[in-house]
Amino acid sequence: MAKNSKGIHHITAIVGNPQENVDFYAGVLGLRLVKKTINFDDPGTYHLYFGNEAGEPGTIITFFPWDQAYKGKIGDGQVGVTTYAVPSGAFGFWEQRLSKFGVPFEKTARFEEQYIAFEDPHGLHLELVERESGKPNAWNLGSIGPEAAIKGFAGATLFTANAEKTTELLESGLGLKKAGQENDLMRFHASAELGNVIDVKLTPVGPGRMGAGTVHHIAWRADDNADQMDWKRQIEEFGLQVTPVQERNYFKAIYFREYGDILFEIATDPPGFAIDETPETLGEGLMLPKQYEHYRARLNQDLMPIAVRKLD
Repeated sequence: MAKNSKGIHHITAIVGNPQENVDFYAGVLGLRLVKKTINFDDPGTYHLYFGNEAGEPGTIITFFPWDQAYKGKIGDGQVGVTTYAVPSGAFGFWEQRLSKFGVPFEKTARFEEQYIAFEDPHGLHLELVERESGKPNAWNLGSIGPEAAIKGFAGATLFTANAEKTTELLESGLGLKKAGQENDLMRFHASAELGNVIDVKLTPVGPGRMGAGTVHHIAWRADDNADQMDWKRQIEEFGLQVTPVQERNYFKAIYFREYGDILFEIATDPPGFAIDETPETLGEGLMLPKQYEHYRARLNQDLMPIAVRKLD
């Protein structure tokens, strides 16, 4: 029986200075730094995870921050826009907050919803949209209470080099439900309460170039290891090559590049971020996989110091 994706597990992007990254996503947007670790494939670089208070799937944005990284270009083969869900009635708060921190924004509309569009310090395209679905985020760093706090992902807009094949994969390969089309955007729905709305831009914008300010990949949810293997078989039956399982400590991952050149991942919900820190202390220590533990002293010396700071 064909499987239906719940939606987004996480989104991973490339950015510049790591303290600027922490200041914006924790200090300005109010997300919790739930894990401070390293890029398993480039251990001299941080891998930072931000999400809701528990670091639940559907709320996690992760970053590879390289100070002085060359600038990327958002384009086809990438997530073009990452959209966050905030509670109904929260727009006034966010307009004031973005203005307070000097973040330019504009209000847009599509599919009968209003959006606040802006960029992070390194050029990632972000949006806020008011949604009823999704539980409130209880994490509080400063003046952002649950009545306004970002719940998690609302969804994402995909820029593709082959819209016909990308939309076919979303519908027939990942089991998302087509919800409609407006101008050059086609909308799909997944079943989860967060990370469940995907828009695909049907007209190409030109090739993207990976670098600071671009999304590296988007990950979809798998219930567990067995479910992930079922997904692997389904995607391979769709005609795409899927990597072997990669151990990422907090989830297991498989990867494939779809026909529109976007890098997709399918990640397991378990075990989650509390396997090496308590729920109360998530994100406080530098957590290393076993194969890099003997480099801890060197990494502590080489990695740029970062801190979560209240900016109110």
